[in-house]
Amino acid sequence: MPNFPKRTTFAIALDGHTQIADRRENGQLLRLEHVSRYFGALKALDDVSFEMSSGEVRAVIGQNGAGKTTFFNVVSGFLPATSGEIWFNGENISHRTVVGRVNRGIVRTFQITEVFPDLTVFESIRVAVEAADGVNGLPWVSRSTRRALDQRVVEIMAAVGLTNKAHRIAGELAHGDQRSVEVALALCRNPKLLLLDEPTAGMSDVETQQMVDLIGRLRKERGLSILFIEHDMDIVFEIADRITVLDYGHKIAEGLPEEISANQRVRDAYLGESA
Repeated sequence: MPNFPKRTTFAIALDGHTQIADRRENGQLLRLEHVSRYFGALKALDDVSFEMSSGEVRAVIGQNGAGKTTFFNVVSGFLPATSGEIWFNGENISHRTVVGRVNRGIVRTFQITEVFPDLTVFESIRVAVEAADGVNGLPWVSRSTRRALDQRVVEIMAAVGLTNKAHRIAGELAHGDQRSVEVALALCRNPKLLLLDEPTAGMSDVETQQMVDLIGRLRKERGLSILFIEHDMDIVFEIADRITVLDYGHKIAEGLPEEISANQRVRDAYLGESA
């Protein structure tokens, strides 16, 4: 039987300690209570409960059709839950809109990269910064405000490693760099929780490692909580503090990477009954 990859020391390196920090010490950030989402007779999510602590890097895995994207859509507000409750930072957000959840700190990226294809990297991030600060609709802003906005753009470009590509057209960048631009646009909203939908999909090995490094920096330098969907098990077991496994809308396992790798039900769901 093929083995799941072993957990590496990457998460240890992020904190500079000899042991992985217990992120639960920082308090609960996100909680789903018996959440379901039905499409007619199809149960895309069925009675799923979930808890995530502040500061965690958390993975949601499962085969195609497991309910991962529906899970993200329900958390971010793109789809309402059919039943159950969603709590974020101590507030029941079950009936909050997408905008309401963004304003409270839940920001996501998508599986298909979304950037401003005709703008430079600097211009793209500047647009997002202006929107986040509420000045994009103003007919005039002061010189000091413009300087502050520009400085914010510079800081975000540095955070995602795009300083040397500031004047490149975003739509002409390599796929990995476009993904970094998308993360930069998300950072403009000052998220408390960043949802990444398959952040390394379609990337080369070099680009994948750059994204892994970026996720590490965002957690270490910004204390950002990150929830991600990923099919690459090497990446999942390398950077996730805990892993939640979905299968046909049900949560079938949850725990530390070493617990998930040893879980026979997870192995069966991924490898088939013959395994």
